[in-house]
Amino acid sequence: MENNGNTAILKIHCPDQSGIVARVTDFINLHHGNILAVDQHVDHDDNLFSMRVEWELSKFNLPKEEIAPTFGKFLGEPYQMKWTLNFSEEIPRMAIFVSKASHCLYDLLARYQSGEYNVEVPVIISNHKTLEPVAKQFGIEFVYIPITPETKAEQEKKEIEILRKHKVDFVVLARYMQVLSKDFIKEFPEKVINIHHSFLPAFAGAKPYHAAHKRGVKIIGATSHYVTSDLDAGPIIEQDINRISHHDSVKTLIQKGKDVEKIVLARAVQAHITRKTLVYKNRTIIFN
Repeated sequence: MENNGNTAILKIHCPDQSGIVARVTDFINLHHGNILAVDQHVDHDDNLFSMRVEWELSKFNLPKEEIAPTFGKFLGEPYQMKWTLNFSEEIPRMAIFVSKASHCLYDLLARYQSGEYNVEVPVIISNHKTLEPVAKQFGIEFVYIPITPETKAEQEKKEIEILRKHKVDFVVLARYMQVLSKDFIKEFPEKVINIHHSFLPAFAGAKPYHAAHKRGVKIIGATSHYVTSDLDAGPIIEQDINRISHHDSVKTLIQKGKDVEKIVLARAVQAHITRKTLVYKNRTIIFN
């Protein structure tokens, strides 16, 4: 049975108990799968076992459509597992939401166009027309959906319809300056990735860099997380910082902030694309 280099990626979490690693790897070996990567973790406070394993399918003797039901019957149900199975040939479809800031959008599209990201980007949605030329430059459909407090619910329904039409798997908010409603988030649980500066909540408002500069802060950072109904408090995927000093002006603070936002968002998106994130409660496990 040839699968042209395709691999299977299994992520699980369940109550910790002895023998899980051996049972999972035995299941793969029994069916002649060649394991490429395995990572596991035990949270002793919650008695939670989590694991990610990836294996080649070139000699695996279970057809793809039989892997999930077979695994569920012999391991998933007996061990009370919550698990997902994906295949590397399944290319995720990513929609990007933007407002006026272009730095994260350009970075994502450059990684997409260069082949660094194994994704498809069928659509960019924005509440402003500012970045429409960028979408055209990369040959991607751009949809302008202005939003006001009075039209928010109706316009979000349009956004959801567009995402469904394009069969979008997940959404990246690349400096999209609108708060998504609970109804929108319910449509894409653990599938909306946001980026923001790490001055929150100390320096909220329209000019956080100006406020931080006045306080003489010594580090500048960014946080990327899955969006939940609790604003800017979803499970964190990636974070990083840059050190700054009294030599930095507001202008250089903003530039350094943009730089760290780009790299943090890029890492978070890559972790999601490669199925290396697992959400438990309001935390993420990021597998190697």
